Amino acid sequence: MDPRHAPHPRLARLRRDLFATPLDGAITIALLVALAAGAQALLHWALNRADWAVIQANSTLLAVGRYPIGQQWRLWVLTGLVCGATGVSWGLLRRRSWPRNDRIAAALLIAMALLGPAALELSPDVQARWWAIAGLLLLARWGAGRWGRRLPPGCQKLWPLAWPGLYVLGLGLIGGGLGLQPVRSSQWGGLLLTLIEASFAILFCFPLGIALALGRRSELPLLRWGSTLYIEFIRGAPLITLLFLGQNILGFLLPGGLAPDRVWRAAWVLTFFAAASVAEAVRAGLAALPPGQIEAARSLGLNNLQTVVHVVLPQALRVALPATVGQFISLLQDTTLLSLIGLLDLLGTARAIMANPDFLGRNAEVYLVLAVLFWCCCAALGLGSRALEHRLNRHSPTASR
Repeated sequence: MDPRHAPHPRLARLRRDLFATPLDGAITIALLVALAAGAQALLHWALNRADWAVIQANSTLLAVGRYPIGQQWRLWVLTGLVCGATGVSWGLLRRRSWPRNDRIAAALLIAMALLGPAALELSPDVQARWWAIAGLLLLARWGAGRWGRRLPPGCQKLWPLAWPGLYVLGLGLIGGGLGLQPVRSSQWGGLLLTLIEASFAILFCFPLGIALALGRRSELPLLRWGSTLYIEFIRGAPLITLLFLGQNILGFLLPGGLAPDRVWRAAWVLTFFAAASVAEAVRAGLAALPPGQIEAARSLGLNNLQTVVHVVLPQALRVALPATVGQFISLLQDTTLLSLIGLLDLLGTARAIMANPDFLGRNAEVYLVLAVLFWCCCAALGLGSRALEHRLNRHSPTASR
């Protein structure tokens, strides 16, 4: 075929993927028609029939619950720090490349920053803050991708440690440490409480899951049986049952001053529940490791601890990363169960709003906003995991073959 008359590569790919056979073409057209009809109906409802006053009047309540208005500047500072750190991590993982997923994520971020505050009719100063935060994230991603290679290798390896430090700083800002006015956890709510609970569980369930996976494969019978019993019991019990047990029994088991409040009891229950699933994901990664890797490490004179830290875990965690991130996403979605134990998380706050007589019948609008918020959080976790997988696979021994 004459190259001058060859179809464009993208058109050729679309034809190959969507219209390879007449049956594929018919299925593609039917799906496109169904999607277009659904999108048209949703847009017609959202633009003509939906009443978004319920969201405009309760945007602050959905975001931070009953957090004191005079202290909400701390949350803006924390949001800016988190977005800046996210942009730096994004840039260090992707370097200077902007693959299609990154371009789509950047476009969605810009659209949400421009259209979201305007659609909610927020005040001009609040809209300006959201635009500044979105610009900070993109600027940090561009700067880290452009100049990240100039940093010493040690700084790049130590950068992940900035996230636990930022988390501790964030808890100090939210709760009132660092000399700030205390804000009780009972005043936290909405998206703020959901993210605190999920991030706490994600941060602590990962090392606990690794320890349980290693314990289940240990040669010490007591450690192996204990880890196995814990994993099987926690995975076999419903999360809502564990949440009720944590709220009602933990206070009786611990002395009066040692029992945490209700927010942190739920956070620890989520942590222990997610650690069991993470342990199984890590155990699958350990089982996929060829036995020759351990034998080679021992032939080089590495002891057991060095073998696990430098040889076994890096390869096992690379295999277990997709399943682990999937568990993190499920954990974020499971935080909706907190509303059943009386905590005003995002879903609990939404239910309280829908119970207000002024907003009866506005359930669809509230639930749609909740779905969008959860999708944004889950999509961010998914994009971060894919960027990390791309970085790890590029440096894996098999990637250069």
